[in-house]
Amino acid sequence: MKNETFADRVIEFNKNLHYSGSLPEDFQVLNPYLDNPETMIVMQKFYHKYYNDSDRRKFIIGINPSRHGAGVTGVPFTDTKRLESVCGIKMKSAYTHEVSSVFMYDMIEEYGGAQEFYKNIYINSPFPLAIVRKSKNGWLNANYYDDKELFKDVKEFMIQSLKKHISLNLDISEVFVLGKKNADFISKLNQEAQLFEKMTVLEHPRYIQQYKSKEKQLYIDKYILALNNT
Repeated sequence: MKNETFADRVIEFNKNLHYSGSLPEDFQVLNPYLDNPETMIVMQKFYHKYYNDSDRRKFIIGINPSRHGAGVTGVPFTDTKRLESVCGIKMKSAYTHEVSSVFMYDMIEEYGGAQEFYKNIYINSPFPLAIVRKSKNGWLNANYYDDKELFKDVKEFMIQSLKKHISLNLDISEVFVLGKKNADFISKLNQEAQLFEKMTVLEHPRYIQQYKSKEKQLYIDKYILALNNT
């Protein structure tokens, strides 16, 4: 049997993604791989392109995928625009623009480009599927920590997901957590499950784009400094 690459392991993880636990009323989990067959195809193309090796990588931890980013493309912080314009992978069945993706890819460009960035870094979330919440205006994006009951319901699944991510061949001596509130919750999981040695917290791309766009360069520099600091 040929040696499994990093790409093979991620694809296997994504193919088997399934949340069957309970959820509070008004919350739903979306699985992009079941909802759109093309998501599975473009996700595989992406990982084969950038992760076709067995190298160890640093781990950036998001919150959970948004409906317009990884909730469509299957690739964290990557909308269909950047999947095509930067990664050269076109998605025919969907067209999305996601705020966080804009910051992430501006930072990736300064890091040295997608090839260089993904060679060293893997991004995913403790809850790797999109969560939506029912509102008067239909379904809206939700975070796993938006509701106490929701966090309680998904907590064990999140610990198992993080363990599976780690087993892909990730460096656990220092992980990079996006968003301060996210970091508080990951810290709780870490105390319980002893997953990571050190957590470095970075501002979430959505927060930067929405509230700190004038200081964007400062945050790009902060990310790159943190990621290169080993």
